[in-house]
Amino acid sequence: VSLFVSLCVNTLATFLRPRLKCIDGELCLITGAGGALGRLFALEFAKEGAHLVLWDCNSAANEQTAKLARELGVQVHTYTVDLSQRHSIYDTADRVRTEVGEVSILVNNAGVVAGRRLLDCPDELLERTLLVNCHALFWMTKAFLPQMKSKNHGHIVTVASALGLFSTACVEDYCASKFGAVGFHESLTHELQAEDLDGIKTTLVCPYIVDTGMFAGCEIRKELRSVIPPLEPLYTVQQSMKAILAEQQMVCIPRLMYIPFLKKPKQHCKTLNLTKCIFLISSDKCMLPFIKNTEQKTSNGHIKTA
Repeated sequence: VSLFVSLCVNTLATFLRPRLKCIDGELCLITGAGGALGRLFALEFAKEGAHLVLWDCNSAANEQTAKLARELGVQVHTYTVDLSQRHSIYDTADRVRTEVGEVSILVNNAGVVAGRRLLDCPDELLERTLLVNCHALFWMTKAFLPQMKSKNHGHIVTVASALGLFSTACVEDYCASKFGAVGFHESLTHELQAEDLDGIKTTLVCPYIVDTGMFAGCEIRKELRSVIPPLEPLYTVQQSMKAILAEQQMVCIPRLMYIPFLKKPKQHCKTLNLTKCIFLISSDKCMLPFIKNTEQKTSNGHIKTA
């Protein structure tokens, strides 16, 4: 029920033009900052005047993001972190507090997918998806929320996915992790509200498939592509930023993702209109080409990252 209420409230919010808050001088930490979305988030936050702490497991990619952000005139600090390792998160968080200061905006953006069929996927790859996409949210929040609570000031952003609201075949690890991310974020929001910490904001971001290469090979039916094609990364981040700066609790991109019929099983298609049927039917097989593409390209446990 609470998720449905959030969907309704935030659907209305997307049609309004709320006042955007100023984050100039705030310290923003972004995970997965070396990836496509992470880099764009870093640049958008830099344009708003926020100073950056960038985390990624790929040092070279992270430094490239830092270079671009510094050209916009903000302070940037980079750290190489393995989000699948709890102690790596806690140890690096301690370093950030000592070397940089208190983080007031936390953007949990990092994400991975195994890209294998369930019965063909090594257990360690399945575990890594859950660790990075879901478990890390717990450790990141435990590391940085206490500082926010002490001042009743902060903002926690969870970049989840439309696949955290409904599922499709052959990406069980990713769907499970994103469903977990959505549940975690929603419960955390309720906890902050129950404790009257109205100065700490939360935003849940649920985009449709984004054209970052993470799901390279995914084939969406042509009937559906004309309605909701894969999202451009910059558009996705810009829409997310509008929601964050407006302190919107949830944003689905595109707006069609707000429609609650997506949770219904496809045997109910006869009661829905054609567009809904196309989505429900095609979503079952759209990832099969992605899986085949990954199987052809990898033979040593390679992991696709956002």
